[in-house]
Amino acid sequence: MKTTVSQISAHVGEEIEFRGWCYNFRSSGKIFFLQFRDGSGRVQVVYSKADLSDDQWEALQSIRLESSVIVSGLVKEDSRSPSGFEIEGKGIDIVHLAEEGYPIGKKEHGPDFLLDNRHLWLRSESQWAVQRIRDQIISSTYNYFHENGFVKFDTPILTPTACEGTTELFEMDYFSGEEGDSKAYLAQSGQLYLEAGIMSLGKAFDFGPVFRAEKSKTRRHLTEFWMMDAEAAYVEHKENMEVQEALICRIVKDALEKCAYELKVLERDTEALGKVQAPFPRLTHAEAIAKLRELGSDIGDKDDLGADDETMLTKQYDKPIFIEKYPAEVKAFYMKRDPENEGLALNNDLLAPEGYGEIIGGSQREDDYETLMKRIAEHNLDPEPFQWYVDLRRYGSVPHSGFGYGLERIVGWVCGLHHVRETIPFPRLINRITP
Repeated sequence: MKTTVSQISAHVGEEIEFRGWCYNFRSSGKIFFLQFRDGSGRVQVVYSKADLSDDQWEALQSIRLESSVIVSGLVKEDSRSPSGFEIEGKGIDIVHLAEEGYPIGKKEHGPDFLLDNRHLWLRSESQWAVQRIRDQIISSTYNYFHENGFVKFDTPILTPTACEGTTELFEMDYFSGEEGDSKAYLAQSGQLYLEAGIMSLGKAFDFGPVFRAEKSKTRRHLTEFWMMDAEAAYVEHKENMEVQEALICRIVKDALEKCAYELKVLERDTEALGKVQAPFPRLTHAEAIAKLRELGSDIGDKDDLGADDETMLTKQYDKPIFIEKYPAEVKAFYMKRDPENEGLALNNDLLAPEGYGEIIGGSQREDDYETLMKRIAEHNLDPEPFQWYVDLRRYGSVPHSGFGYGLERIVGWVCGLHHVRETIPFPRLINRITP
């Protein structure tokens, strides 16, 4: 009977077959210790020479790091083992004997070497843990939205224009038409299309890869990353923040409950994550600026918060914080103005604690046709590519709001990682597009 390491607790006292890889081993003469992994978990298999045939023992002596193997043995409980179990080895079949000289050893390797060998580095326990937590965050997001009436809505990756201009987009030649060559851009957000979706579905979200051509080398930026956008009809600014708050609480709660072992592998401070509970503090942009100046920042009244400012501010709190109502003149054209102060936008950023900074950006959207056309002109945007978008304000317009999160930033925060490049299987940076 075959099973996986994750299911091992159901088979104590049984002789079971496991299929996976050898990630380490050592021998003390007549005893052979094989460290086995199968994707679902890791466990030690202990072989005694006295229990094996000569052929089986010789096979063990020939094994190399990362050889693929099928092992069989008796499952035993072992309180000393990280998994809580150990396998008394009864047999081994080498599916593929790996080549000598596996590149990634126990010694310290620099980031460039590890990224050059990313296809192999993914097998390490820390990277295994990160990708499993990433998967859980995605699952939690889908579950939260489906449980709250949102419908998954797929938005295009190829777009004729951008949400906020084309300065940070990858441009490409599209098919030639009657009017000559046409330009297209790789999407940096599905938001505008999602607004069309909610006029049909009421609540919708998308989830997919997006691209940003900003030449940034910070630890928080990638050129290709995964983004979730959510929109909802008849939802206004305050309720929009409440949805964001509930989603983040759900993500963290699920990670703590379902990825406890993975967080332990990463040595993550789970006590800090346990403090992520509603309600989150709310500061206006003006209040955040005042607080930052008290902390020594020279930030201007209308400045967006930079990475250093976000780090400085979030270290003052033990849970995420909302920064809302930024000066409208420095925000996107589609953001609705505050009826109590036309100079402010009904928008928010959600900043993660422990210095991780922005993980969500959201706003109430302008729902009046004439006002939206005015904003497009004020931002010096060509109105023609936005005609379909402003049509949404001509036929049954309603108050509506939405937000987007960067998956890799949330993964980095939950996992306690310093650099966003470890949060995605194959990172794309301005100086890296391989492997």
